[in-house]
Amino acid sequence: MNSKEIIKQAEKDLREQFEIIDEIRDFNQEKVLNAFIENKVAPEHFYTVSGYGHDDMGREVLDKVFADVFKAEKAIARIHFASGTHTLACVLFGNLRPGNKLISVAGAPYDTMQEVIGTLGEDEIREDSLIAHGVLYDEVPLKNDDVDLEEIEKAIDETITMVLIQRSKGYSTRKSLTVDTIGEICRIVKKKNPNCICFVDNCYGEFVEDKEPLEAGADIIAGSLIKNPGGGIVEAGGYIAGKARLVERAANRLTAPGIGSEGGAMFNQHRLMFQGLFMAPSVVSEAVKGAVLAAKIFDEIGYNSTPKYNEKRTDIIQNITFGSPEPLEQFCRTIQSLSPVNGYVTPIPEYIPGYEDQVIMAGGTFIEGSTIELSADGPMRAPYVAYMQGGLNYAHVKIALTKILDKVRK
Repeated sequence: MNSKEIIKQAEKDLREQFEIIDEIRDFNQEKVLNAFIENKVAPEHFYTVSGYGHDDMGREVLDKVFADVFKAEKAIARIHFASGTHTLACVLFGNLRPGNKLISVAGAPYDTMQEVIGTLGEDEIREDSLIAHGVLYDEVPLKNDDVDLEEIEKAIDETITMVLIQRSKGYSTRKSLTVDTIGEICRIVKKKNPNCICFVDNCYGEFVEDKEPLEAGADIIAGSLIKNPGGGIVEAGGYIAGKARLVERAANRLTAPGIGSEGGAMFNQHRLMFQGLFMAPSVVSEAVKGAVLAAKIFDEIGYNSTPKYNEKRTDIIQNITFGSPEPLEQFCRTIQSLSPVNGYVTPIPEYIPGYEDQVIMAGGTFIEGSTIELSADGPMRAPYVAYMQGGLNYAHVKIALTKILDKVRK
């Protein structure tokens, strides 16, 4: 069979998985639609105010829509967040005080978050970290590339202020955490310490399942708008949702105490943020279908890839372990060559702010750094894993995989 025939057969084999993805898409789309209708979204909410950003009706309604979608007491969605890392950092710095203790319960968090916490980075970066501000920190190691629930239970006591639960695997090879697993962690934590804050890094996971972490017992979640919930059209920003007081404390770190969530001009981005959220369930489903097809194809050509095509999905990431730097670089260059933007550019490993190792990134995206668009990246360290994610439409991922098959089969 040629590459197109292999893809066609794989799609037939994946019919059941695709039907499940469609059902989740339809459920989430109706949930988002209902939030828009219930909050009476209207054209006047697409316009913004200037200066301080006081009395911005669009911003206020957008926050209510996000809160309803994620089943939160309160939410903020802001263009002012520079990245997902910035959004998460506002939650941490807003809700932790000197002497408080933070525990990451899924091993070490993502590289950029380790610099925020203070376990990685140059001295001048560590001077501004959580640890430098007097926050105590610890981690619960993984067990067989998965969370160790028994050790989490042992680690929690009345001295723990917050647990950090990273839903996606980040730059590790562990399993990403399903919402059910997150719920189990939250139950363990709350049983040992009811006052402990369960904070979920929700990046890459929104709308992949039919429920979100707040529905499973988390207190607060945060994510990036150039990932899933921005639908591929929001130009920058992040969101935070959860218990009202916790969200407002984070907002105080984004702006200042006394301003919190009530200030900040939105620079005419309202419509994109509303529309991106409305499109998100469908766009995410396209990316998930692409990831499932990739898993099937990689499995057939002998790549060491996870998760497997028939495993339950909780994020949009598909990782491929190469074991050496050259094939990792070649894979990312192939993805880049099949991108609609900068398809003629050759990516090379480079040091990027927030990362300890050199990183190679295939990011021929309309929005810089967007990972809901088809992209691939990986740190230049053993075991040399490429993390492939995104796809604004399934057809783009399908075309890219066909071309990859062509190269592998030559």
